[in-house]
Amino acid sequence: MATETTGAVSSCVGPDGSAIGMPQLCFEWFPNQIFWLVLTLVVIFLVLSRIALPRIAAVLAERSGTITNDIAAAEMLKNKAGEAEDAYNKALADARAEAQNIVAGAKAEIQADLDVAIAKADAEISAKAAESEKAIAEIRAGAMASVEEVAKDTAAEIVSALGGKATAKDVGAAVAARMKG
Repeated sequence: MATETTGAVSSCVGPDGSAIGMPQLCFEWFPNQIFWLVLTLVVIFLVLSRIALPRIAAVLAERSGTITNDIAAAEMLKNKAGEAEDAYNKALADARAEAQNIVAGAKAEIQADLDVAIAKADAEISAKAAESEKAIAEIRAGAMASVEEVAKDTAAEIVSALGGKATAKDVGAAVAARMKG
């Protein structure tokens, strides 16, 4: 391929056929550069608007839907958690009330058993005290009788030791008078 020269001299091309300076800035080549620039921009616009942008829009719509669904699910779970917490607090309060009722029932039952045991113990103590008082009264009566007997014998012996003579009736009357006070 041989290059043909038309004989026209260009201000952008030197005598040896090489470009002078920067070819992008050569005014003679601007129409050609503008044509290719417009063609490239149209192709880029068509590729972006027909292929890339719809894909990006679909991804953004999918993400938006996923985020919306996740927010709705989170809100639903939050409501369920609130309901579960309310149910837990109610169950806890019911359990505490039931525990208080059980404690009160147990206290009442224990108090009733205690009252029965105390009444039984009081009855036993009263019975034993009555028996003890009866035994003490019997012992006291026996002791008084023995003391009276001993006092009569001792008084009769003292009177006879002093040389006096007393009848059993007189000694008994004197001892009885002295014991009365």
